[in-house]
Amino acid sequence: MTELLLRGGTLIDGTGAAPVPGTSVLLRGDRIAAVGAVAEGEAATSPSATVLDVSGLTAINVGKILRAGVTSFLDVDGLHNIGPALRDAIEAGIVEGPTMRSGGYALMTAVGGTAGRMIPDEGVAGYAEVVRTRDEMVLATRRQIKEGADVVKIHVTGSIPTRRGELQVWSLQELKVVCDTAHALDVPVVAHCRGATSTRDAALAGVDIIFHASYLDEEALGAVVTSGAALCPVFTFLANLAEHGAKAGATDDALSVFRRELDETGSMMRRAFDAGVPLLCGSESGFSITPYGHWHAREMEVFVDHLGLSPLEAVTCATKNNALAVGGVGEVGTLEPGRRADVLVVDGDPATDVTVLGDKRRFRHLFHRGRGVDLSRPWPERRSLGTEHVVPWSTVPLTWDLVNVDP
Repeated sequence: MTELLLRGGTLIDGTGAAPVPGTSVLLRGDRIAAVGAVAEGEAATSPSATVLDVSGLTAINVGKILRAGVTSFLDVDGLHNIGPALRDAIEAGIVEGPTMRSGGYALMTAVGGTAGRMIPDEGVAGYAEVVRTRDEMVLATRRQIKEGADVVKIHVTGSIPTRRGELQVWSLQELKVVCDTAHALDVPVVAHCRGATSTRDAALAGVDIIFHASYLDEEALGAVVTSGAALCPVFTFLANLAEHGAKAGATDDALSVFRRELDETGSMMRRAFDAGVPLLCGSESGFSITPYGHWHAREMEVFVDHLGLSPLEAVTCATKNNALAVGGVGEVGTLEPGRRADVLVVDGDPATDVTVLGDKRRFRHLFHRGRGVDLSRPWPERRSLGTEHVVPWSTVPLTWDLVNVDP
């Protein structure tokens, strides 16, 4: 079993503890064997241990897609139910990627989700599965779990042409049917909620992770605190549009759509954090405004700038708290003995400047399950397929380089 000692770096372990300079970390196989003086002592007695000097650098376990530093991630839904198959391909070593957990189709009523009238009245299309009755809700939930879904997603709010914003399109009773069915099979439920009443009802129904939770009010916040649900606001999409969308050719309408949501939801998210609600970091990657591999650390910046969290608190949301999303509590998310050996080493101090985690030029080493990831390879690119039909939020992809490097 291979052993690697990372010597002399500053350790941010993901638990929220203060950074510890000059701390060694011993990786043994795919596990963290020891830290600090214990790591040095065990390495000294092992003739096979390799020493890597990371003096002046910082080691943390954060969530980004593998070459961007991601070691674990949750894909809550995907086109044509391909997520579980991709997850299994990664686990089998057929595809290189971070440890993945996946949902299946997003469950919707006939009103649809954000795709509105593009969603059929029944059956499946793209990323959606329409359920019309409680019997269908039970059957679809059980079938998704049988087919390998790690989570079940409900699209609680949706859009219709004659109304602005998103409306709640599931009743509390319908939400509870899915939650009770999934929980009986030991599978968590996640939900897309824009609006206070949808967040309240999702919490009351037993949803485990609520995405967006827009425009929280007192009643909704109280329901979340009581239920023990986690919140994942996914502010990255909103912040990218509001702050950088013009650089990518976003329209004025697109720039204004979510500015109010970011401002109004941020203050309540801070109150949720202070009340002990776990906040998770998401990226909503895949849109033209949030292309894969570029913005996985952005949510931490937004938590600092808009919620007033410290950089270290934001890092903890992305590491320790995000273990909830991938079913990895006690396995991933913190850099401690016995945890999986997922380690990112950067040139900089994220405890004072969290933006270094979004700058791949600052990455020095990345280990996933104890194995080094080659960060020197060219960034992978692909052409769009002729059969792909998307509605972009901008005329060109809003890449990290477009905002931070290109003139």
